[in-house]
Amino acid sequence: MKLYIKNMVCPRCIMAVKNILNEQKIETLDVRLGEAILTGEPDKKKLQELRIALGNMGFELLDDYQQQLIEQIRTIIINHIHFSTDNGFNISEVLSEQLHREYSFLSKLFSATEGITIEQYTILQKIEKVKELLTYNQQTLSEIADSLGYSSVAHLSSQFKKVTGFTPTQFKQQGIGLRKGLDQII
Repeated sequence: MKLYIKNMVCPRCIMAVKNILNEQKIETLDVRLGEAILTGEPDKKKLQELRIALGNMGFELLDDYQQQLIEQIRTIIINHIHFSTDNGFNISEVLSEQLHREYSFLSKLFSATEGITIEQYTILQKIEKVKELLTYNQQTLSEIADSLGYSSVAHLSSQFKKVTGFTPTQFKQQGIGLRKGLDQII
């Protein structure tokens, strides 16, 4: 059985969900961002207990198919931007390939449900990654632009200012207080 879990955005989330599943004595085959694959199917009482335990840690067990699909879209985007070295990916191709759905269907569903387009969500995730990298101060803006697939530093800077209201340099001077959690983006 596969469970879809909202708000899993990093490796620590995976560890937290694994711990919750272990505490609930639910055996798993695998736990990844946004999902847990179980060895069996828990009864309704066990699922309700799991739902409560996940909720206490800021996660949400998703029952609705459309919500599951939305969470899969988010997870794929987060994985590609924050945890992958593939900077030249085409999000529409990646989503269609991994979810076995037409991109136009996924795009309409995401927009209708989330109130923004997949492209806008991708941009917001990229800008959050730029903020993180600027905070570390280990790469130049040119290196950051290249690592995230921007065509130029000017394009990155323009998009950054449009989203945050700051230039990358102004952001660096302001500090890390302006960053958001990945699950809070939208």
